[in-house]
Amino acid sequence: MHNIEVTAKTEEKLNFAILPVIVIGTFMAVMDGTIVNVSLPKMISVFNSSTSAAQWIVTAYMLTLGIVMPISGYLGDRFGYKRVYSTALLVFVIGSFLCGAAWSINSLVAFRVLQALGGGIMQPLGMAILYQNFPREKMGMVLGIWGISMMLAPAIGPTLGGYLVDYLSWRLIFFINVPVGIVNLFMAQARLKETPLIKEHNLDVVGIITSAIGFFCLLLAISEGNNYGWTSPYIVVLLFVAAFTLTIFIYNELHHDEPIMDLRLCKNYVFSISLVVSSIISIGMFAVVFLIPLLLQSILGKTAVLTGLILFPAALASGVVMPLAGRIFDRYGARSLVMGGVVVLIITTYMLHGINAMTPVPVIVFWLVMRGFGMGFAFMPSTTAGMNTVPPHLVGRASALNNVIRQIASALGISMFTSIFTSRQSIYLADLAANINVSSNEYLNLQSEIMSIATSLGISGDSVFGLTGSMMMQKAVKESMVMAMGDCFIVAAGLTVIALVLAAFFKGRQNIPDNKHNAN
Repeated sequence: MHNIEVTAKTEEKLNFAILPVIVIGTFMAVMDGTIVNVSLPKMISVFNSSTSAAQWIVTAYMLTLGIVMPISGYLGDRFGYKRVYSTALLVFVIGSFLCGAAWSINSLVAFRVLQALGGGIMQPLGMAILYQNFPREKMGMVLGIWGISMMLAPAIGPTLGGYLVDYLSWRLIFFINVPVGIVNLFMAQARLKETPLIKEHNLDVVGIITSAIGFFCLLLAISEGNNYGWTSPYIVVLLFVAAFTLTIFIYNELHHDEPIMDLRLCKNYVFSISLVVSSIISIGMFAVVFLIPLLLQSILGKTAVLTGLILFPAALASGVVMPLAGRIFDRYGARSLVMGGVVVLIITTYMLHGINAMTPVPVIVFWLVMRGFGMGFAFMPSTTAGMNTVPPHLVGRASALNNVIRQIASALGISMFTSIFTSRQSIYLADLAANINVSSNEYLNLQSEIMSIATSLGISGDSVFGLTGSMMMQKAVKESMVMAMGDCFIVAAGLTVIALVLAAFFKGRQNIPDNKHNAN
């Protein structure tokens, strides 16, 4: 009996040695989705490129993730999870090095595709590998630790990217992955265990082709809809192609003997609710990751580094509570935990709508940290609740489906809030501009101050009148942006209410499927 206990403890230690491998790999892949944004102006200057061409550095990465994620589970089953994960990590490292060595915008976009090929496979495979090496009754804590990388990466990315661009070189944004990735590759070879191969007799060619075309067109339409207009022929054609191919994809996956993404998993209502709840939370998470930097930098005039420092405590708060939330999940289940976290998300997201130029930074940090606590308690338990109901031999396919849906939801959320922000800002600006009163005390006081400064500098007083109007208009622009941003946070809070209602359908402590946890 003593030998059995020692063997079990030894196996558990070996399994926990796998966690750093997956956490580091996931962290790098997720961070590279956000770290590039702050460096785009620098790349445009260095390569003398247009803004639209440079934007493809971000878009190409996102699109490639959406294409390769669906087939990650199939690749792991067919060729072995250790082999595929290690290969994907190697591709990511090579892609990172080539991105850092890029000589033009076009070459950088091409190498970002290569980088995303690795990153898009690493993320879903990482979750699947954890499920193959840990018992279900401990997955709450395990995914809580793994989820730290999902929370910290989007916050650290812009901060680190801003620092490297401002003080060192934009190329280090990519080169920094190389030594970390090489170390992680050696760790993966030493610590991961290969899984039995599942050689399918009927390759789902239709599923692979239609998923690649469908998700590519869908994500491209979502990302470019605000730029081209949602009714433009380009976007309409993309959406039509996406709808057509994804309809074929869904029909094929439901009827194919060995689908690359087993959509029949959605018949499991807990798994389906988990997908919807985690997707809504993802939309809310990326709404803040997208909106708060825009608010702090473009409207309130904060630097990229300071913006990152303001966001970091919230990500740290999520990271701190995630393992705790995982342990609570393992003991009591998802319902109360997720509902409590979502309530905090609703309240804190709504409170963010009141941020303006007069709001002290500590107040902003406070609400973001409180929101981070809510995110930590709600995000990963909602995912784990669904994944724990999946049979072990379908974990890879379920993880792929989970990551694809979350990727689409995140892209849709950013596009949706961009559209809301743009439309509401136009409405508010029109109202504010129409109400500028040249006889108001505010206008006359500003004009008097400018006149005094102009006189001391020997500038003609005739230009003061135009300058006063211009400054009042700039103030109206900023006010309209703040008000539009507030509307976005109200919508995000309202959307999160849907997650609260659905979370009520989660069970308490779940009955774990009686399977060997290391089965494939």
